[in-house]
Amino acid sequence: MPRLLVRNFSISLDGYAAGPHQDLDNPLGIGGGQLHEWVFATRSGGQMIGREGGSEGLDDDFFSERGSGVGATIMGRNMFGPIRGPWDESEWTGWWGEDPPFHHEVFVLTHHPHPPIEMEGGTTFHFMDGGIEATLSAAFEAAGDRDVLIGGGAATIRQYLRALLIDEMHLAIVPVLLGSGERLFDDLSPSANRYRCIERVCSPAVTHIRIARTVRDATPR
Repeated sequence: MPRLLVRNFSISLDGYAAGPHQDLDNPLGIGGGQLHEWVFATRSGGQMIGREGGSEGLDDDFFSERGSGVGATIMGRNMFGPIRGPWDESEWTGWWGEDPPFHHEVFVLTHHPHPPIEMEGGTTFHFMDGGIEATLSAAFEAAGDRDVLIGGGAATIRQYLRALLIDEMHLAIVPVLLGSGERLFDDLSPSANRYRCIERVCSPAVTHIRIARTVRDATPR
């Protein structure tokens, strides 16, 4: 059965997925870029941005599997871009240029409707204002027999965790302290006790944690 997954989601030692003061110049907040240095140090992370070289091994193994078996992605509006409120005449099409790295249907959670945006390489952004479960149903339909990935950010992951809809989540814990920003594990009770750690391995750069839901509840597949 297709699953709802989180992969390669980086957080700091003190639990932040982004630093403070996120804006166009600092999409991950002040200091938040440190959380993803491990990604771009890998061979597959470098290939994603058109750079040759990079490390192989554990970190590259995890990151290179980011899209394996995935047929659709869900993300929050804050991950899609820095624009808040009504879209108006904005021509924003995301952080990723004309050919985003998804190459499938992407469903963006929002309170403000927007027409779909078709990009090069097979990516289409759909803007969903019907809530997390309706968005998940649309994503599973688009994915067919493949999995659905939550790309982020932290607020979107928290919503799906609280609803016990995430099947498995891979976190990369980066050994830095941000002190403030956007935390991942806030206000999760009672869902927190429905997940358990199934893997913990370390590289010189990060600690990789995989957690899985202990009981497979009915979800909108």
